[in-house]
Amino acid sequence: MQAMASEVRVLSFYLPQYHPIPENDLWWGKGFTEWTNVTQARPLFRGHHQPNLPADLGFYDLRVPEVREMQSKLALDHGVDGFCYWHYWFGNGKRLLERPFDEVVKSGKPAIPFCLAWANQSWTGIWHGLKDHVLITQEYPGEADHRDHFNHLLPAFLDERYIKIDNKPLFVVYIPDGIPDPKRFTALWNELAVKNGFNGIYFVGIHYMGWDHLKEGFDAKTIHQPSHYVFVQQEQQKIRESRRMNWFPKREKPAIYSYPDLVDTYDFARFRGKDFIPTIVPNWDNTSRSKYSGWVFRGSTPELFKKHFRDALDYVVNHQQGEKIIFIKSWNEWAEGNYLEPDQRWGRSYLEAIREVRSSFKE
Repeated sequence: MQAMASEVRVLSFYLPQYHPIPENDLWWGKGFTEWTNVTQARPLFRGHHQPNLPADLGFYDLRVPEVREMQSKLALDHGVDGFCYWHYWFGNGKRLLERPFDEVVKSGKPAIPFCLAWANQSWTGIWHGLKDHVLITQEYPGEADHRDHFNHLLPAFLDERYIKIDNKPLFVVYIPDGIPDPKRFTALWNELAVKNGFNGIYFVGIHYMGWDHLKEGFDAKTIHQPSHYVFVQQEQQKIRESRRMNWFPKREKPAIYSYPDLVDTYDFARFRGKDFIPTIVPNWDNTSRSKYSGWVFRGSTPELFKKHFRDALDYVVNHQQGEKIIFIKSWNEWAEGNYLEPDQRWGRSYLEAIREVRSSFKE
């Protein structure tokens, strides 16, 4: 039976690194937040638009409840159905950037539905030019730690706002292969979920298209962005201008790709039958973090993103197997240049593109 557009859930990844923490103070300087990199960005080549600065919400602090309420209203008013909060559990109970989400659960506000994405990777300085500098290591101490991790998240899973599929809390894992025995991990959490009144956990792994997610106990997969855009374009040998722009001696410029070419090449029809959840990107420019080691998607506009979102919605409604979801990367990754929040260049235009497509899409 064909799905309806209104049944599709549009979920946006959400970064919590907009408040100071002791660890970032130690690593990057007192008061560091994501805004530190954003405001220090400068153009690195002719026509390069930097810095990208916020508009409606300003340089917010996520410890302020009113900020989270305004974000929720903006999202829901423009067709974003929920936030997928990045969650950091490094093993042995070590967490980082947990305060905003903990306050969301404890306060019962804002009302927007949510789920979690476990960013299970070590933190390094790679995005800041310190490739071999490990800040904190992702560890997997064993089954007892997996149980502690589940029990820590149980109050969130039980929250009526938590997104569930067939009574299974939706939980995204950034690096499934990083878990020593992912099938054992998923089986354990499914067992614990059933004991607590659920039908299991709906696991989504972020991987590549050929990954057999069912073999590892995952219910679904989505793909790594922005790398998958570039891979598809290279595979079809349609780099054109991007390839010429991408080679600079001594890394005098970052890697530059044409967003119009990427959107044009990313034909969802070729993914029919692949059993994956699309993740789409409105823009990308992480040079505020990475400088000349960064990637830039040049030429993104709200109109191009509107086309890309419409293509994704059409694919999900008419061809996607399984649950009808679109991930957008991201709500507020300002230092990566992929965000939906209003900025000083485009205002609310990217959000309005989502609302316009969803309201005009024929059932």
